Amino acid sequence: MESISLYTIMKQKLTTLLFALLAVCLSLQAQTEGKGIAFEPEGTLFKNAVAKAKQTGKLVFLDCYTSWCGPCKMMTNTVFPQEKVGAYMNPRFVSIKINMEEGEGVELAKRLQISAYPTFVFFNGNGEEIGRFLGGCQAEEFIDRVEKASTDNASAEMDKRFADGERDPEFLMQYLQTLSSAYKREQCNEVAEILLEGKAETFAADKKLADVFMRHITNPFCPAFVYTAQHPEALIAQVGETPVRMKLRSVWSSYPRQLVTEDAAGNVTLDEENMNRWLKLMEECGVDNREELRLDALLNYSEKKAYWTAYAGYLRELVTNVDPTDLELCRRCTPVAKECKDEAIRKETADLLQQRLDDL
Repeated sequence: MESISLYTIMKQKLTTLLFALLAVCLSLQAQTEGKGIAFEPEGTLFKNAVAKAKQTGKLVFLDCYTSWCGPCKMMTNTVFPQEKVGAYMNPRFVSIKINMEEGEGVELAKRLQISAYPTFVFFNGNGEEIGRFLGGCQAEEFIDRVEKASTDNASAEMDKRFADGERDPEFLMQYLQTLSSAYKREQCNEVAEILLEGKAETFAADKKLADVFMRHITNPFCPAFVYTAQHPEALIAQVGETPVRMKLRSVWSSYPRQLVTEDAAGNVTLDEENMNRWLKLMEECGVDNREELRLDALLNYSEKKAYWTAYAGYLRELVTNVDPTDLELCRRCTPVAKECKDEAIRKETADLLQQRLDDL
């Protein structure tokens, strides 16, 4: 009886303690609630945030996030609600959060060249970008990085100089470094191609230009890339065989991402003309895995369009012509299991997996 009585007393004390802790948590939440960054209501369009900034004499702070990004959630839950962060941000910025995989975020991500998350971008009242930085951080560091990114206009000035036609190689190298730190891959490629123009056969001997090629060329149609794909020996001598082979494979396999586009309304299109150019170029350059890359691009497009009959056909081709790894086959069958409602296609896909199991 005594043990039961003691257990009851301890249980009551523990319950009381838990309620006390809960009350403290609720009190702390109430103290910080509403004192962090005052973001515009969900669904606010970017252009409306810019108009408000211009009217109020503020700048625009854009939080580019996705639903699956862990650091994005950390910033939203632990950094943005803090009073000191709100005290710094709210007088200076019209703040807006946009999911880069939904609505107008899809078009914004493409236009702003957002490829990693979270990315924080700053604009003036005319909607012109003045700075950005990438990645989650604690409150003090966040404020410091915001201060630098929103007051350092070097990037905007360089954008103007480039747009006005300045092509001095020293300036272009500095500009490339600025663009790279902002993860603007498309503009990096554009500037890199200018630096390599007319030097397809000779750039490999220049250590700086070889580095420009390795770090920033993403366009397989760039003359320097085409020449290197067909004659890799000079660049291999400069930087080594493994890095060059990896670079070539990376550019070939990454290009299809530019072929499939999705607008704000969710309409998905495939650039068939450039896809055919890409396939023809890979054949001319003797790319050994071009069939795998072709099917990979078509599978991705069919999945986005929910063309499951076509998807199943490409999947059969993949199994027959490429012989994917077990992991790759499972990855390619998963969208059918999760999204496709056609029982015949679901069964056909399941049969492909069963055949692989039987072979094992």
